[in-house]
Amino acid sequence: MSKRDYPLYEVTPVGSVKEIMEIAVREAGDKIAFRYRDGDGIKDVTYAEFDREVKCLGTALSDMGLGNTHIAMLGENSYGWLVTYLTVLQSEGVFVPLDKDMPDADKINVINDSDSTVLFYSAKYEGMLMENADKMPNIKYFIGIERDTDAGKFLSGKALIEKGAALLDAGNDTYLNMNSDPRALKLLVYTSGTTGRSKGVMLCEENLVSIVYYGMQLTKLYDTCLSVLPYHHTYEAVAGILVGLHNHTTICINENLKTVLRNIQLYKPDYIYLVPAFAEKFYKKIWDTARQKGITLKLKAGIKASNAMRKLGVDKRRSIFADIHETFGGNLKKIVCGGAPISARVGKFFDSIGIELFNGYGITECSPLVSVNREELNNPATVGTVLPCCEVKFEDISAEGNGEICVKGPTVMLGYYKQPEATAEVLDSEGWFRTGDYGRMNAKNQLIITGRKKNIIVLDNGKNIYPEELEDVIGSIPYVEEVVVFGIRAGGAERGLAAEVYLNEDKVKEMGITSPEEQIRRDTQRALFFLPAYKHVSRVYVRAFPFEKTTTNKIRRSSVIHK
Repeated sequence: MSKRDYPLYEVTPVGSVKEIMEIAVREAGDKIAFRYRDGDGIKDVTYAEFDREVKCLGTALSDMGLGNTHIAMLGENSYGWLVTYLTVLQSEGVFVPLDKDMPDADKINVINDSDSTVLFYSAKYEGMLMENADKMPNIKYFIGIERDTDAGKFLSGKALIEKGAALLDAGNDTYLNMNSDPRALKLLVYTSGTTGRSKGVMLCEENLVSIVYYGMQLTKLYDTCLSVLPYHHTYEAVAGILVGLHNHTTICINENLKTVLRNIQLYKPDYIYLVPAFAEKFYKKIWDTARQKGITLKLKAGIKASNAMRKLGVDKRRSIFADIHETFGGNLKKIVCGGAPISARVGKFFDSIGIELFNGYGITECSPLVSVNREELNNPATVGTVLPCCEVKFEDISAEGNGEICVKGPTVMLGYYKQPEATAEVLDSEGWFRTGDYGRMNAKNQLIITGRKKNIIVLDNGKNIYPEELEDVIGSIPYVEEVVVFGIRAGGAERGLAAEVYLNEDKVKEMGITSPEEQIRRDTQRALFFLPAYKHVSRVYVRAFPFEKTTTNKIRRSSVIHK
C-alpha cells in the first residue's frame, strides 16, 4: 500500500507561527502549555500565559528597535529559551539558535557570521560572554534570561518582560502588528559538521509551518510529551515544539540528559521525541535489568505469548509488560525517533512490549522532516512515508538499487547563509536538494536509508559497502558500546573490512568474558555470518576509550585509531 491508501489525519490549516499561537490560545488558552522544574516544585504555564509573556518580550524588543534584527540564543533547554524562540519567530526578525556544546571560539564565530545584534543567554554562559564581549562587536545587547538587573550591555530579560507588559497595556501594538514574508529568512541554524566551516542553514516561515501542517497529517500525537532533545536542533525546535503547540500538547521540559528517565516517571508523558541512541540505551537497559533479575527467559516467553495473542486480535501488552511500562511512567504510547537510522530489532522489541517506536528521517536543510512512519504502516526498518508536500527521487543509483536521496518541496531550505557556492553544490535551479544520504523505496512506498554518501566503502571488487548496516549488526552484541566499520586500504584500494569497537566494561565483567579481544572477534564473525562474504569483517580492534563525538552525539569517523 502507498501513503495514499491511508487517509491523512485532519489538521487545522496554518500559514504562520503567529497563527499557530492564535489558534492555540483560542482553542486551549486555559490548558497547560509547559511544565518544568522551578526550584523544588513544578511550574505550570497555560497557553494564554505563555502567549502573554511572548507578546510582552516582543513589545519590549520592538520598542528598542530590535523587532527586525537577527537575535541569537545560547542556553540549555528551558522555558526562557522557548519564550525567546516564539517571540522572535513572530517578529520581523531572524532567530539564531546556538549549539551550546560547541567550543567557545566556534560559538563566537557563529555569532559574528550570523550578523546577530542581540544575544539572549542563560546564566551558565554569562562569564564567558563577559570575557569575550569585545570579540562580538555587532552585539548591541546581551540579555540574560535569568538576570535580575541591567549592567551596561548586559540586560535583564525579566526586566524587559516587565517593561514590555507596561508598554503593551498602555496600547503599544507595534509587535502585535508585525508580519513577515513567509519566504524570507526566519530561522538560521548552523550545522555541526565534522570538518570545515559550519554552514548556516536558512529556513523561512513557510518551511516551518509546512513541517507542522504536513507532518501532523502523517502521525498521531497525544496530550502530553516530554521535551528532551536540545532546542538548538531543528528536530526538537520545529518537529517537537511547533508541532506540539499546534496540537495543543502539554510540553514538559527536560533539564538535561541525566534526568530523562526520572522526568519520564515524574511527568508520565504519552509520547516523546528521541534520537536512536536513546532508544538503543532503553532497549539494552531493559534486557540488562531482566538478566540481573534472572527473568530473561520470562521476558522472551512473554513476548512470544503476547505476539501470538495479537495475531488472534487480543492485545495484552500493557498488562503483560506492566513493570516495563511503569518504568516509563505508565502512559508512554509512542516514541518518535529521528536523526539517524534505527535498528529494526529495537523497533520490533518496543512494538512487542506495547510502546510503538516510529522511525523518521530528516535533515536540517529540510526543516528537518522528510518522512515518518505511520500508525497504519509502521516498519522500523524504514523511515516511513514521505511528507505529502514533498517529492523524493534518487540519483546515481547503484547496482543494488540505492541512490542519493533528493528532496523537493516547501520544506527545503532557502540555502546556506552567505555561501552561494556551497548552496549550488546541493540545491539545483529546480529546487531539488541532494541530501548526501543513500536509500531506496520499498514495495509499500516507504523510504529506506542505507547510509551516508560520504561513508560508503567501495571495495576493489566494485562492491559498495554501507558501514551503517554492519555497525548495526555488530552493535547488537550485548557488550559492544560503540562501533565503526571502515575499509582496509592497501595498494591504493579498499581490499577488505575492519571494525573498531569500544566495549562496555561492566557488561564484559557481568558476562564473565576473560579475553574480550578474542571474544569480540568470534562474536563479530557469528553476527555477520548471514551476510554475503564481501560484507564480512576480517579485523576487529578494541579501543580503550569512547569515540570522539560531534555536538549531536554522532561518532567522528576520523577518530578511528587503527585505520
